[in-house]
Amino acid sequence: MENWQAIVSIITFATVIILIMTEWVNLTVATLLGALLLVFTNVMTLQEAVEYISRSHGTLALFFGVMVLVRAFEPTKIFDYLATQMVVIAKGEGKRLLLGIVLITTPICAVLPNATTVMLLAPLIPPIAQEVGINFVPLLILMVFVANSSGLLTIVGDPATYIVGDAINLSFMDYFLRLSLGGAIAVLTVTATLPFLFRKIWNTKLESLEGLPHPQINHPRVLTLGAFVVGFVLMFFVIGESLPIPISPAAVALLGAALAMLLAHQSKIDTVNNILRDVDWSTLIFFMSIFVLIGGLEKTKVISGMSGILAVILGKNILLGSIALLFFVGLISSVVPNIPLVVAMVPLLKQYIVTVGLAPAEVLAANYQGQFPPEVLPLFYAMMYGATLGGNGTLVGASSNIVAAGVAEQHGQRITFKKFLHYGLPVMFLQLITSAIFVLIRFFL
Repeated sequence: MENWQAIVSIITFATVIILIMTEWVNLTVATLLGALLLVFTNVMTLQEAVEYISRSHGTLALFFGVMVLVRAFEPTKIFDYLATQMVVIAKGEGKRLLLGIVLITTPICAVLPNATTVMLLAPLIPPIAQEVGINFVPLLILMVFVANSSGLLTIVGDPATYIVGDAINLSFMDYFLRLSLGGAIAVLTVTATLPFLFRKIWNTKLESLEGLPHPQINHPRVLTLGAFVVGFVLMFFVIGESLPIPISPAAVALLGAALAMLLAHQSKIDTVNNILRDVDWSTLIFFMSIFVLIGGLEKTKVISGMSGILAVILGKNILLGSIALLFFVGLISSVVPNIPLVVAMVPLLKQYIVTVGLAPAEVLAANYQGQFPPEVLPLFYAMMYGATLGGNGTLVGASSNIVAAGVAEQHGQRITFKKFLHYGLPVMFLQLITSAIFVLIRFFL
């Protein structure tokens, strides 16, 4: 590929990241303009850009489906009702509320993609915060930290983890036995920071709960039918891909969205136009654009060229490589969404282990179903931890972060890049350090 195209791809990507970090331009506008610049400079055609987007159609469809599903049941006031109940259960204490967010989010994210969980639970946070009299932005940020971290508990908990695990033919049970403990340590690391990073909320306490609003659930019949729809969606998220005829989570989410719109329209609690108008299109456009930007780096061979650099720096030292990769991918993942990052990193890492003679060339085949040499697996495990936990570092590091930012804007506040960074950097570095210690002890000592 022409050198000038690679240079344009690198400069465009770096400029977009800088614009997002400095908040000079809205992140959706910045990424969209960057993607279009690659098309107008002929780095890629519009058709190629659409093809890069289509590679991640499952992620986009999943996000869209869950957004519609949550929005369709908003008129029932179920979210306001649940928010009040959470405050009552927490007895008005900030520390109980923070721990409650950890306890509720963790098991759900173990079986559902973290961004999906944030879509389902984030609408509860603003009304909860309003009733306790605190800012809801830190609570949303905490939910994101827990969602990203607990996604490491199982191979299906985080899309990035699943992508890497699938690439090395890692089974659900193999992942559980080898790597789930690291996910638990990541969640415990977040929990340990609560009294320090969220000190103001931790020390908040309502003197009386009598002044809390007591919202009533509207349209109980519709909500009952909606519960069956949500139950159907959650069940097939878990079992859909193991059926004789596999059903992807994206397809399940879209079917759930269609059923929810049908129910809302037929019961006249809302219109389809209103539901679709309130979908967070900004988040969807951001992801489509970032996939194109990563596609530009991939097409111009920038990413594949980095495998040679890895070979020179690391040689055959798997221990050094694993720890270095964990921190390197973690830092990169803090500014590059982890889903497109691992999509790009998997072939790079495979090429590296072949280049240095640690694996046969057969592992480069897309349909390779054999076992990878056990000695190289810690490299991939380290990449899982780095890509997932690095997403806690900045606002653009993970899909769930962007989803939370969209929810905040819908409720009248912005999660700024600087605000997220204040909480994210300490959590990310602590988690990368504890994960490195786990990888070192678990696989090398």
